[in-house]
Amino acid sequence: MSHEAIDFIFQNAPEYAKAKAERVYLEEFRKTKKALLMKAAMSKYEAVGAQEREAYAHPEYQELLKGLQAAIEIEEELKWKLEAARLRVEVYRTEEASARMQMRAA
Repeated sequence: MSHEAIDFIFQNAPEYAKAKAERVYLEEFRKTKKALLMKAAMSKYEAVGAQEREAYAHPEYQELLKGLQAAIEIEEELKWKLEAARLRVEVYRTEEASARMQMRAA
């Protein structure tokens, strides 16, 4: 049992790392996208608040947020699957220790 959980962690760690990297990248790129969209709105609006409003309402910004949402979902699912596998190893270790203690007591 414990070997399967360890193998799962080992096999899925790269996928989790990739998912986390994608999420962090999108979080950082969101700032760049906002700045670019505000710059584009500068010719229409002088007020920074109006530029910001336009940037947040822009379809490209909204699409980026959907990508960020998907990246977070993938990362969180992998994170909890890896945590569950780690807990399986801990449960196995506890069960084995209990079995050894029972054998010694008998």
